[in-house]
Amino acid sequence: MTEREAYILFNMMEGIGPVRVRSLIERLGSITAIVSAGTDDLLQGRAVGPELARSIIAQRERLDPAAEEEAAARHDARIITPLDNEYPEPLRNIYDPPLALYVRGTLDPKDRHGIALVGSRRTTHYGRQVADRLAYQLARTGFTVLSGLARGIDTAAHEGALKGDGRTLAVLGGALDKLYPAENRDLADRIAGQGAVISEFPFGREPDRTTFPMRNRIVSGLSMGVVVVEAGFKSGALHTADAALEQGRTVFAVPGRVDTPTSRGAHQLIKNGAKLVEDVDDILQEFEFLVPPDKQKAERHLEARPEVQLSEEEQGIVKALWGGEQDVDSLAREVGLNSARISALLIGLEMKRVIRMLPGRVVELTVGWKDTE
Repeated sequence: MTEREAYILFNMMEGIGPVRVRSLIERLGSITAIVSAGTDDLLQGRAVGPELARSIIAQRERLDPAAEEEAAARHDARIITPLDNEYPEPLRNIYDPPLALYVRGTLDPKDRHGIALVGSRRTTHYGRQVADRLAYQLARTGFTVLSGLARGIDTAAHEGALKGDGRTLAVLGGALDKLYPAENRDLADRIAGQGAVISEFPFGREPDRTTFPMRNRIVSGLSMGVVVVEAGFKSGALHTADAALEQGRTVFAVPGRVDTPTSRGAHQLIKNGAKLVEDVDDILQEFEFLVPPDKQKAERHLEARPEVQLSEEEQGIVKALWGGEQDVDSLAREVGLNSARISALLIGLEMKRVIRMLPGRVVELTVGWKDTE
């Protein structure tokens, strides 16, 4: 068995992970030595106990790395190990780098400039809108957007990056053939065409409570920074933030409504020192040396807004609202439109989710359209 096949083999095994395998390699000399080691050799140094030693021996007899690679090929994927040049460099330096990655799509050296956007599955319209907008702007600026393909914030982040014609990586909490949630299958296909869908789990592994925390440390490990958009106190997004801190990554958080449960986790992160994010500039400032000068402001122009076409009159209304909310009459005077015309335009802008009407006939821009030149 080759060294590369041995990595795939041990990644398929239950009960043994990257840290134990590394310990065994240090004692036995190589990963292939573990494949041929007897019980006494495995027990040396007490990295494993008698029960796990017996399990390793039993599993290495029945597991087939070559068959696993054939299964990957049938799923239009491939398996990458730390021996392969394609293995992401940022993951090599975390405490517990995956023994193998199942990749559907492409990995690019530029993905080292990755920003993760994570948050609650049960999110608000505000949260989804923020995630979509930040991901779009990051993608347009040249960053790779990472998330976990879950419902809510993750989905919005991937969608925003795709709309921005940028790269996005989705790290799964289960095997490639056990995609969760199932309704994101089409989204996964699009991500694979514009980035990659990634898992460390062998085929057949269902997602469960133990797999998602394992997934989270890969999301943060692949990133330079993690942005928590919305998260409750028990959200997995906070686990990703914790992993990011342990790995030396920057943690950002988007503030939300004080009376919304999904804001509490992000607010707690901000209290603990996470960088507050009001717009994409708060992220770009942290990594400004990576952003070409011509792109630092490019995505703040109206014509760069995703999938929303605005007439000249609509653009005039949006620009007038950049200074803050206004009542309809004051807005009409500023842009030089009569009451009937501006009412019709505001209805259209509200349907496009560019503005929202507040009590007292007050108009305000939605998140992502608030801007300054």
